[in-house]
Amino acid sequence: MGGRLSDRLGPTRMFIIAISLFGLASGVGAAAGNGAVLVSARGIQGLGAALLQPAVLGLIGTRFPAGPARSRVLAVWAAVGAAGLAAGALLGGLLTTASWRLTLLVDVPPALLCAMAAAVWLGTVVPDTVRARPMPLLAAVLGTGTVLALSLFLTLGGDLGWTAPATLACVLLATILAGWFVSNEATAANVLIEPVLRQDRSVRVGAAAAALYMASAGSEFYVLTLLLQTARHYSPLRAGLAFLPLAVMVTAGSVATGRATRKVSPEAALTAGFVVALAGLMWLTVTLRSGDYLADMLPGLLLSGFSHGVIYTATFIIGGRGMPAAHQGTAGALLTTAQYLSGALTLAVLTLLLGSGHSDAGFAIAFLFLATAAGAGALLGIMSRGLGRMDSAVARPPSR
Repeated sequence: MGGRLSDRLGPTRMFIIAISLFGLASGVGAAAGNGAVLVSARGIQGLGAALLQPAVLGLIGTRFPAGPARSRVLAVWAAVGAAGLAAGALLGGLLTTASWRLTLLVDVPPALLCAMAAAVWLGTVVPDTVRARPMPLLAAVLGTGTVLALSLFLTLGGDLGWTAPATLACVLLATILAGWFVSNEATAANVLIEPVLRQDRSVRVGAAAAALYMASAGSEFYVLTLLLQTARHYSPLRAGLAFLPLAVMVTAGSVATGRATRKVSPEAALTAGFVVALAGLMWLTVTLRSGDYLADMLPGLLLSGFSHGVIYTATFIIGGRGMPAAHQGTAGALLTTAQYLSGALTLAVLTLLLGSGHSDAGFAIAFLFLATAAGAGALLGIMSRGLGRMDSAVARPPSR
């Protein structure tokens, strides 16, 4: 829905709305006096984020032509995000030692500053064109409800048992909603995923890569957080410092990919990224029981961190190339949706694998699960390289 709104209202307007909503929700969460207000504010933050990323990708897609220029900008965007991740890994632990409220309050000034800067500058560069297109509300509700019900099924199955009435009700609801969603997409005039996106091979590969990214390297932070703070009893600040090498390598991977795609295809970079992720996650699987962070875990963190930046940057270069400006927001949103839906389901599976005891054996199984998804991503990258050559052959004019 965020992508469709971005294409309809224009990415600049959507960017201002989304980042303002995120900043205001952060302020409400920081001032929350009870859990209900805090959780509600976090939900509104999620809504703001869901609207924000398609708007950013729409801005990039409509202002930079497909090819080397857009690839360089996407690499810069990914590198800046990775730098924010590196700063957040350290500052998150530092702020938490003072007050958890600061981790929300710190978002407010930059969010509102970006909204004002966009209102003053972006709208004067390339005016957005309003496109009167209906919003597929039914399809959005059905798709979101399907994933929510499936996530609840996986969560309740581990807590209440797989035959508990609530668990069975969730899987039944997920099945019904999924069938309704597929039927609606096949027959309705106003669908969530438009045919031009379904038929584009680059978008399909990008969406699959985004899903496998979150099922592998993208969910590593969650497992590491539990490992360091729950099993190894690190303080928040010490855990933040432990994350810093990994986060710095994410930035390095993004920068390296932006440069590499000038000489090699983004499909080759995607394949290499998933192979490096597989190596790093397998390293962590084998060595985490020793508990020696520097001697044993650090090499795996450096490898998997570098792969984060490579995979993420290559994914959005592949998924956004060749898409006309009128669909840039929705194309970016489709990749983002695949990423976060996969993340939601992956977290539910990891919760089952780790169990309540958080033993070293459970963490080893969790890292092995992430490594398996990375292996599937490497296979996708190999297969997509052939698709990339086919796309080039189609686009190449016939010889005389």
